[in-house]
Amino acid sequence: MTSAVLCPPITEPVVALQPSRSPLDQVIFYGAFGLLLFGPLAFGATEPWSIFVLQSGSASLLLLWAFRQVQLGELVIMKSPLFAPMLLFVALVGFQSIAGQTGYRYQTFRVALLYFAYGALILVVVQSLRRTSQVKSLTVLFSAYGFAMAIFALLQSTSSSGKLYWVRTPRSGGWIYGPYVNHNHYAGLMEMLVPIPLVFALSRYARGPRRTMAAIAAAVMASTIFLSGSRGGMVALAIQMAILAGILLRQRKSRRLALVVGAFLAVSVGLLAWLGGGELTKRMASIRTEARAELSGGTRLDITRDGLKMFMRKPLLGWGLGVFPDVYPEFRSFYSDLFVNAAHNDYLQLLVEMGAFGFIAMLWFLVVVYRRAAKKMGKWVHDVNGAAALAATLGITGILVHSFFDFNLQIPANAALFYVLSAIAAMEPRFGLTRRRHSHRQEADAAA
Repeated sequence: MTSAVLCPPITEPVVALQPSRSPLDQVIFYGAFGLLLFGPLAFGATEPWSIFVLQSGSASLLLLWAFRQVQLGELVIMKSPLFAPMLLFVALVGFQSIAGQTGYRYQTFRVALLYFAYGALILVVVQSLRRTSQVKSLTVLFSAYGFAMAIFALLQSTSSSGKLYWVRTPRSGGWIYGPYVNHNHYAGLMEMLVPIPLVFALSRYARGPRRTMAAIAAAVMASTIFLSGSRGGMVALAIQMAILAGILLRQRKSRRLALVVGAFLAVSVGLLAWLGGGELTKRMASIRTEARAELSGGTRLDITRDGLKMFMRKPLLGWGLGVFPDVYPEFRSFYSDLFVNAAHNDYLQLLVEMGAFGFIAMLWFLVVVYRRAAKKMGKWVHDVNGAAALAATLGITGILVHSFFDFNLQIPANAALFYVLSAIAAMEPRFGLTRRRHSHRQEADAAA
């Protein structure tokens, strides 16, 4: 007598992942994440040459992936639920250009190329990130990268050189921290990177020295957010940590994890007290009273009022992707000899440029990300899929909070990392499933 029901039920969809390994696959995979690491080092990829590298690099990786499909003799596309809202956004931008709904067609086209680069990176990552070993490699890579970036930022800030990499003076001034002209954008980068070593330290995959090293790396990275002086970054990190604490309490995790969190906080506070001093205390005390006036004299609040007037003039389709700095002077309600290059609120800028329809596409995108990530995070301590989703979701949550006060998503390096983390958070469970499915099949065959 045979039995066909000895195989335990699998609640998550199992994806057959048996990609052949070739040098070209490695080039595509590490090329995509190499671009993400390149952007922050190139001053946030805000200059023409670095934008060109990001755009041409992503397009080249997309072509290499297509060539690889030709080599395999078939077109296999791993789907993502994010593709639908992304296509809606593309359609809206296309309609703006074709129907003459943009205030400056060239600028819309130029920024649309950047979004093409982000989309290409998402597609390449979704297709190439398939194995548990890749997730582990990326965890080590981004943890080491973030730690090295934080150490560099600390050394640069204590030297008081006022120059990027100690050699280059910004053309328009700024508040330098790390490789960024704007300290808020450095904080935005760290908000996305800190959860990676921290979640790893709390998972079962980190033991002994590896757990300690990951916790220390996360603590050093987190402390530089405060030391950078970014008030938006401080608020964002506080909310990230509150969410993580809530998850740990809700799932009633062990004392060991509580000790890791305690060590993380102790190292962070120690670094802050040692390096921050009274200046950091003053900066933190000003969060409540000056958060809306960081530009000086309430200028940010004036920009918000003006931006709302712009939105009301064209509420459905907006003024055109990327045209805010070009159209804004017509609506500016205050005198300034400075060029206002962004709304200092990513949500407001999206409303102005893409209208209500574009805002709906953004909400759709985010709802999909959080719903798909939440389904995987129930057993994140023991499941690679859940751990990756938790780290990615915490990272993008930091940026989304910070976006109420700043414009991190207008910085190509930060935006590219944000969109890739969103794609990872929304992925179907795929890590460690091939081996599980194989073992289930063996059990069923043995029982037959």
